[in-house]
Amino acid sequence: MSVRTERDDEVVTITIDREHKLNALDPPTIDALLTALDRVESDDRVRAVVLTGAGRRAFSAGADIPSLAVSVAGGPERALREVVRRGHALTRRIEELPKPVIVAVNGLAYGGGCELVEAAPLAIAAEHATFAKPEISLGFPPPFGGSQRLPRHVGRKRGLEMILTGDPIPAGRAAEIGLVNGVVPAGELLDAARDLAARITRHAPTAVAACLRAVTRGINLPIDEGLAVEAACFAATVPTEGVRAGLRRFLDRQGAPCRSGPLSAPPPTAAVPPRAGRPPGRARAWW
Repeated sequence: MSVRTERDDEVVTITIDREHKLNALDPPTIDALLTALDRVESDDRVRAVVLTGAGRRAFSAGADIPSLAVSVAGGPERALREVVRRGHALTRRIEELPKPVIVAVNGLAYGGGCELVEAAPLAIAAEHATFAKPEISLGFPPPFGGSQRLPRHVGRKRGLEMILTGDPIPAGRAAEIGLVNGVVPAGELLDAARDLAARITRHAPTAVAACLRAVTRGINLPIDEGLAVEAACFAATVPTEGVRAGLRRFLDRQGAPCRSGPLSAPPPTAAVPPRAGRPPGRARAWW
């Protein structure tokens, strides 16, 4: 299989497992990643995702060029269907998942691999990781959303420098321009990603999903429309147990009595979701 999944307590690690091909993204691998993300969303036990690549050389070298060449040879419609729409589906899925996806960049992230990093809410890179947009050397622009997301993340001029030259940048530079959140030694990469996941999953899942939705949907809107998105996301959390529990904890710490009413009412659904902080379970294959 080209994709491996492993669950450790509330965090699923998804590994692109084509090390012999530098974890290149051929159509079956993209489809397998989409299936894995669908299962993540539907499994309430899973609160966060770490996405990485097999081996040490590459997170992902991007689109599988032999497969892409076959699609391109079939003409524009086939190339759009098999390359662009499939790639857009994957990056949009990562970007819009209501659970945080943290990319652990364990080596080069080129082309489509870099576009996965751009789509993810969070990313941490190993010190030896490099990032590049080499599509221009093949005669076409980034097809998985990189021409739109990268300039939005790092600025128009920085984004265009990467897109128009195809030159790689090191992990430290990627952190400076905001493409990744931080850089760590290679041996600490997965632990750092899982630690970041634990710092997120200690909070209510409804709050995490609302924050992700507010930022993802609002970031490219005019401010008034973005504020409307924020207001809607806030309103959606008001009747949740996450809000009741959070306010109870705060008031208890302040010594303020909890009045009868919504804050002290029993939750309308199941028990409060599990929190991070307990000893981690043993990692195991997820399916």
